[in-house]
Amino acid sequence: MSKNQAKTSEDALREALLMISPGTIIREAISAILQSRTGALLCFGEPKRLSGLSEGGVKLDAPCTPQLLYELSKMDGAIILNSNGSRILFANRFLTPRENIPSDETGSRHRAAERIARQTKCVVIAVSERRSSVTLYVRDIRHVLESVPTLINKATQAIQTLEKYMRSLESALQDLSTREFQDTVTIFDVCKAIQRCEMVMRIAEEIEPYILELGTEGRLIRMQVHELIMPVEEARLVAKDYYRPKAGLDAKQVQEKITNLSPQDLLNLGSIGQALGYSPNLRSVDTYLTSRGYRLLTATHRLTPQVVESLVAKFGSLQQIMRAPKDDLVEVEGVGEVLAERVRTSLNLLRSQLALDLRKDAFRQDL
Repeated sequence: MSKNQAKTSEDALREALLMISPGTIIREAISAILQSRTGALLCFGEPKRLSGLSEGGVKLDAPCTPQLLYELSKMDGAIILNSNGSRILFANRFLTPRENIPSDETGSRHRAAERIARQTKCVVIAVSERRSSVTLYVRDIRHVLESVPTLINKATQAIQTLEKYMRSLESALQDLSTREFQDTVTIFDVCKAIQRCEMVMRIAEEIEPYILELGTEGRLIRMQVHELIMPVEEARLVAKDYYRPKAGLDAKQVQEKITNLSPQDLLNLGSIGQALGYSPNLRSVDTYLTSRGYRLLTATHRLTPQVVESLVAKFGSLQQIMRAPKDDLVEVEGVGEVLAERVRTSLNLLRSQLALDLRKDAFRQDL
């Protein structure tokens, strides 16, 4: 299978949005076309195939500039460019797609654009002079571009929601960590933390298209989202700490099952418990669970993933690691005397810091 055949429609849409995002040559030309209240039909794809489905016009084969693209849009026909939009091949071209290709568009320009995109698997942009709108057709996807202020407003609202869910996740992880040190974790605590983590990731994924479409205007928003979701990488280790190995499933496959839960199933903690290998009825689990220790050992920021794996493989649980004498820790591959002492000290510091944070939270609530 070729690279182009393997590319999904979503991948193609992502590439198209990058090509026409603010700060690019194509977007500058589109802005000029909109400001002049004229229309345009821009086709990006394999030159031979597009020329075979169009006729007439003028052959150019010239470098694409915003000024040239804007001037050529004053003619009625389509403008044909190469796949990345770096060269203009034809102007004022009449498109001749198959008429039996289904289209819900009413305008002749938009109907031709949709049919060409479906038939050739290329990218087509229709700029409407009447509605002052820009419609992007990528294979079987129709996407209407929104203005930069609208996108920034939507992204800002989504970030506010993300911040709210991050606070909820941090609270759930703090509660889980306290219970892990006390060895009083239940399946309910585990599922609640995993649920909050997945919700954060899904909200962050919803912001990504806004950032993508904003182009250079979305840099600060991307940095803000990246900063907000940094704790998620460690939070996702909760599933690795508590999943029940069965039917040959490993931690990665369990995480994939959780990631693929529908929005409705994600709201049901029982579905998360089932993905972890437990009963969907959380009330039926009346015994405490013991953490393997991946998350808290990683949270110390002093141990490499290899050392963490070796410690868990040797002792099996966080409680056993915490109780292990220094001599036993030294025997673990990759752990010397200095690192053995660091493991004990780091976990004790983490437990002390957690207790201090809880006292601060309680004090603020009393105020």
